[in-house]
Amino acid sequence: MKPKIIISALLLILYLPIFAQGKSATLIVHHAVIHTLDDKNTIVEAMAVADGKILKTGTNNEILKLKNKKTTIIDAKGKVIIPGIFDSHMHIIRGGRFFNTELRWDGVRSLKRALAMLKEQAQRTPKGQWVRVVGGWNAYQFEEKRLPTLEEINEATGDVPTFVLHLYGHAYLNKAGLQALKIDANTPNPNGGLVEKDASGNPTGLLVAEPNAFILYSTLSKLPELTPEEKINSTKQFMSEMNRLGVTAIIDAGGGFQNFPDDYGVTNGLCKESDLTVRMPYYLFAQKAGSELNDYTKWVSTVEIGEGCDDHDDDKVEYHAQGAGENLVMSAGDFENFDKPRPELSPAMEGQLKSVLSLLVKNRWPFRIHATYNESITRFLNVIEEIDKETPLNGLLWFFDHGETVSIENLKRIKALNGGLAIQHRMAYQGESFIKRYGKTAAANTVPLKKILEMGIKVGMGTDGTRVASYNPWVGLYWLTTGKTLGGTKYMLDENIQDRTAALKLFTYGSAQLINLEKDRGMLKANNLADFVILSDDYFNTSEEKILNIESKLTVVNGKVVYVDNDFRTFANPIPKAIPEWSPVNYFGGYQKN
Repeated sequence: MKPKIIISALLLILYLPIFAQGKSATLIVHHAVIHTLDDKNTIVEAMAVADGKILKTGTNNEILKLKNKKTTIIDAKGKVIIPGIFDSHMHIIRGGRFFNTELRWDGVRSLKRALAMLKEQAQRTPKGQWVRVVGGWNAYQFEEKRLPTLEEINEATGDVPTFVLHLYGHAYLNKAGLQALKIDANTPNPNGGLVEKDASGNPTGLLVAEPNAFILYSTLSKLPELTPEEKINSTKQFMSEMNRLGVTAIIDAGGGFQNFPDDYGVTNGLCKESDLTVRMPYYLFAQKAGSELNDYTKWVSTVEIGEGCDDHDDDKVEYHAQGAGENLVMSAGDFENFDKPRPELSPAMEGQLKSVLSLLVKNRWPFRIHATYNESITRFLNVIEEIDKETPLNGLLWFFDHGETVSIENLKRIKALNGGLAIQHRMAYQGESFIKRYGKTAAANTVPLKKILEMGIKVGMGTDGTRVASYNPWVGLYWLTTGKTLGGTKYMLDENIQDRTAALKLFTYGSAQLINLEKDRGMLKANNLADFVILSDDYFNTSEEKILNIESKLTVVNGKVVYVDNDFRTFANPIPKAIPEWSPVNYFGGYQKN
């Protein structure tokens, strides 16, 4: 046989798998350390992508042979690559609508710096607008180890109305904010909330959840919103911020004052224009006490689970209704304000919850339930078990959110009902408060992760950003792998602390498995979705504290580059500036690095 014929035959054999599929690589990343997170934790050098999926992984030489003239070639420069992070519980739809209005204290390490940021932002905020710090921080992250005072907030902000939210425990309004909202000596306390008054009966500016967060939600909802154009830009900014942190998928858990379908218009439009850069299955969250059953009755007859504007279009990322929750009935809301005693749920809760859950189960609607305390979980499980006897769940997808103090006995009941758990890094922000109220022994097993995993319960990791905790998943990975709060308090039992690979799997494959999507994501292997991240640092070998500063250098979603830092700027266009021009995003960005 002639040499040319031999060479042609060999080339045909080499390229046969690609020709057979009718595909060629549209994107190749090489010279990398790719942690595939497959069952063998395989590490490879390069990866080829086509049509939003991974064609092949392997050595640099193997993968570079799959290029053609149109293939985008990215030299990762020896950096670590991981699967895209999948946040199983976040509020991206609501967070996106407001991101451009918010000054983020997430990651700020001194109160002095936080107050300086507040003062600077107040000076540029125009008349008619507010300065807002809306969650994602706590006192213990500051070197001063304390909260700001109302005097400090008033001094920094002057006559510019200001709202500062601390977790879901309390919020501060400066004097100008009290005047703008007409809160005075005659303003009554809402149910489950406190408008603090001084000795003369005048409001101080402190709003306290006792323990109901409605006072915080409702006050925030009274602040001016952005224009439709600004909301679109704001949502794009927030998605880019999530891509910067290596996030490629988020399950939106609904949220207070997030009405369906009105408040989904921005993300609906972005999906139709193929402008979403984060996969975004979402749950529908009932908003009004007493009418929850009406809401869900309407939704189960008008909304198709799994259907959305993506309509199974391979060129678009997922955006569709995934189920009901995390709020199902208001009477089941056990808010996690660990500075206050555990809330006692209404005796009417069981009947109200059963009505809604029965409807959902009969219509095969997946559901999730906010559940902080084991006492609440016990009562919720009583209802679910009763329904299961009447209308068997029969594999219906469902899970609890949070579950900080869930008992072993209740874990067994969850397992028997084929339920799951979405956990978050809320204890990284509230660990010290939890210890003060319940002690070190109780805190050490909060969350009892070893038992959850040993029992084979599906568990996915999330953040619960943007208000209760920061949306930064690297805080969660730091918390999972160190057992420490952001303030440096190591409280977690060693048995619950995860090695770095196991922790990352909870934030990738685990979240996908939680909603039965693990067949094509969470691992970097052939035929899986091409969602991956080039990291700024080697997560697997860097020091503990440096985990908090990791971000993406380049993020790919559905085979497309959606975020780049300066080193990779030629592979994507920069995102436009935030609007309005005075937006804190233009001056401070989002999560603050140490």
